[in-house]
Amino acid sequence: MSIPQGFIDEISSYGASCLDGLAEVLAAGEAATSIRINRSKGAGEPQGCKRVEWCDEGFYLDSRPAFTFDPALHQGLYYVQDASSMAISRVINQISEAEGRRRLKYLDACAAPGGKTTAAIAALPEGSFVVANEYDYRRAAVLAENIAKWGSPSVMVSRGDTARFASMTEVFDVIAADVPCSGEGMMRKEAEAVAQWSPALVADCAARQFEIVANLWPALRKGGYMIYSTCTFNRRENEEIVDRICHELGGRSVDTGLGSYEGVASGIATEHHCYRFIPGRIRGEGLFISLIRKDGDGEARPVKAAKKPLSALSKAIAECAATKHWLKEDYTLAMLGEKLIALPLAEAQWISAAATKLDVIAAGATIATLKGRDIIPAQELALSTAFRDDAFPSVELDYQTAISFLRRENIAVDAPRGYVLVRYRHRPLGFVKNLGNRANNLYPAAWRILSQNVPAQTQEIII
Repeated sequence: MSIPQGFIDEISSYGASCLDGLAEVLAAGEAATSIRINRSKGAGEPQGCKRVEWCDEGFYLDSRPAFTFDPALHQGLYYVQDASSMAISRVINQISEAEGRRRLKYLDACAAPGGKTTAAIAALPEGSFVVANEYDYRRAAVLAENIAKWGSPSVMVSRGDTARFASMTEVFDVIAADVPCSGEGMMRKEAEAVAQWSPALVADCAARQFEIVANLWPALRKGGYMIYSTCTFNRRENEEIVDRICHELGGRSVDTGLGSYEGVASGIATEHHCYRFIPGRIRGEGLFISLIRKDGDGEARPVKAAKKPLSALSKAIAECAATKHWLKEDYTLAMLGEKLIALPLAEAQWISAAATKLDVIAAGATIATLKGRDIIPAQELALSTAFRDDAFPSVELDYQTAISFLRRENIAVDAPRGYVLVRYRHRPLGFVKNLGNRANNLYPAAWRILSQNVPAQTQEIII
C-alpha cells in the first residue's frame, strides 16, 4: 500500500519521535484483532487471550475468526472493537470516580457504529443514562442495532446534526465527541482512508470538528467533561482543536493517566493533556484522545421541552399493560411509532422532553410491535437485560439451526403454538411464532446474516 507523500511530509514536519517509522507500519503492518465482552450478560472471558491493558473487558485475539457466524456476537455477548478505542473505558472510569460514582447523563454525539457507546454503557456508574446520536441515517440504523444487541434499557438513540443539542442547555454531565476526521489512523485497515486523504480534507475536517464541538459545548453542564477523540494523526485535527476548546470555549484539560501505559504517547507540541495511540507502538490502530473539563461548577439541568412532551399514551398502552410481566422491573410504557417501548422510571420524563428536540429512533427497551390487535414481541426485547426470559415458552437450538434462524429462515420448533423464545447455549436469541407445522421467523430482516458461506463447525470465541 502506498501512503500519500503529503501525509508523510506532514507528520515528519512535527519532529516527534513517537511518529518515527509510522508510514512504514501503515504501509506494511497487520491490524490486531480484539473484542470487548459484555459482563452485564454474563459473558465469559476468551481463553488464553491477553487482556487489553486499559480495558478490563477487552481481549486481544491471536487470529480473526468468522465473527458473523458466531451466535454470541448476535446475542450481544461481545463487541468486536479495536483495542485503542477501548481507552474510552479508562477515561470514563476516571470521570466516574471524580463524580463519586453517581448517576451521570452521557451524550455520545457521533456514535455510530456503537463501539465507544457500548464501552461507555459498561463503564458508567449504575443508573446512568446514555444518549447516542448519529448524523447519517444509515449509520444511525446500524447504531440502533448494536445498542439493542448490547441490551441496556438506559439508552436513547437519536439521529441528526449536533446543532440540535445547542438548545439543550447544560443537560449532560459528560459529552463524547469522537468526531469525523481524515481517518489517517485507519490507513492500514482501509484502502479508502488512503485514497481519500488530502491536505484539503484535513482542513475541512478540522473546521467541521470545531463546529461540532461548539454545537455541543452549551449542552455540557458547568464542571462537566468532554471527551474529544479522533482516529487521525495530524495536529490540526487533534492538539490544535483541544487548544481551541480550552482557550475559546472555556475548558481545562485533565490528565487521564493514559500516558502511564507502555507505548501510549503524549500530545505533540502542546501544553494540554493529550494522548496518542500509534500503530507500531501499541497493539491497535491510530487514536487521539483528550479529556477537557468545562469551567465552572454546576449540576446537569432537566431538559426544557420545545413543545408538549409525549403523552402518557393512548388506549393501546393500557391494553399492553400485560406486557409488563415480560420485564424484570417496573417501567413506564410509551409508544415510539408503532413500537411499544419501556422507559426506566427515573428517566421517562427526561426522555419525553428530549424527544421534542431530537429525532429519536430508539429509547429504553423496545418490547413489542403493535399491528392491529396483535402484540408482537420485539427482537430487541429478547436481547435486553430488562427481559424476563421465563415469560415465554422457549426452545434450545443447535448451532446449525441457530445460524438458520439468524439468516431469517423458517425453522421447526417443538413448542406450544404462539410466540416462542429461541435460545442458543441457554441464552436468548430471538422469537418465532409457532404455527404447529412450521414457525414464522421474527428476526429482523435488516439484521439477518447474508453470507452463504456457512461453516460446518461452530464458530465460538467466548462461552
